Amino acid sequence: MGKIKKIGVLTSGGDAPGMNAAIRGVTRAAIFNEMQVIGIRHGYHGMINGHFKELKAYSVSDIIGRGGTILKTARSMEFMTEEGRKKAYDNLKNEGIEAVVVIGGDGSLTGARIFCDEFPGIPFIGIPGTIDNDIYGTDYTIGYDTALNTVVEAVDKIRDTASSHNRLFFIEVMGRDAGFIALESGVATGAEAIFVPELTNQAAELKDFLEKGCKRKKSSNIIIVAEGDEEGGAMQIAEKVKKEFEEYSVRVSILGHIQRGGTPSAKDRYNASKLGYYAVEALLDDQKSVMIGIKDNEIVNVPFRKVTKKHKSIDPADLLMADILSI
Repeated sequence: MGKIKKIGVLTSGGDAPGMNAAIRGVTRAAIFNEMQVIGIRHGYHGMINGHFKELKAYSVSDIIGRGGTILKTARSMEFMTEEGRKKAYDNLKNEGIEAVVVIGGDGSLTGARIFCDEFPGIPFIGIPGTIDNDIYGTDYTIGYDTALNTVVEAVDKIRDTASSHNRLFFIEVMGRDAGFIALESGVATGAEAIFVPELTNQAAELKDFLEKGCKRKKSSNIIIVAEGDEEGGAMQIAEKVKKEFEEYSVRVSILGHIQRGGTPSAKDRYNASKLGYYAVEALLDDQKSVMIGIKDNEIVNVPFRKVTKKHKSIDPADLLMADILSI
């Protein structure tokens, strides 16, 4: 394959702080290597509907510190069909786009893998962008650090009011399928208990905790709950506690989409820029169907088939540590 002259870049799935830094990294690295860059707006939906716009070096000025994504994002049901992907392929060919960089999470990278299997003539490179940090093959995903700091700041403020009123607070954080945000924010804020999707029967342990009088009679008690927990989320768990332990003043805070927004942290800006740069380097090296990740502080190229078929799990040792530190 000859040197690629024109590439597309898109963001797909849920937005994450740092996506703009990755777009900037891809755009400027590509332009330096004499490539034309086409921004594909609204993810795969935009690829199907021809939402293309050329990006120049100045197009990505002053975006490195902005949250969200200047290319917008969307979830596309049509791209899940063969007809939709064929329409996307035809649009890429008509536009003269020879390769695509996809910034997104597991669903976005799965879509890229399927597309590459069907249309191998257009190489796709993935960049992990999700606040959940649940992508296999990389220690880091764009947005996770910022989201984690957002949660920690919010929980610290909630603990202030919890202490003032001697209340039991259930705080729900994002993480439908993975408990990384819940675990790390729980440890970082000194939570009394942490509910994650990876563990079962945690409600029984919480009941035991409450029956013992919240251990050392702390002035505040914070319970972090991942939104995908098997017990049903913070609201459902709190209702059960209210019925069984009427002596507790129980409150619930669901942090929701506040975790997705905000100015990206320095770590997210730097790593996202680095991943964008190395995505272009991968294309120059004739790589295809790989995700650019960071493993043990080193850049790695992980095949899409591994990324999308294997599961990233929480270290059991970290769960044990969190339990011990909550006594």
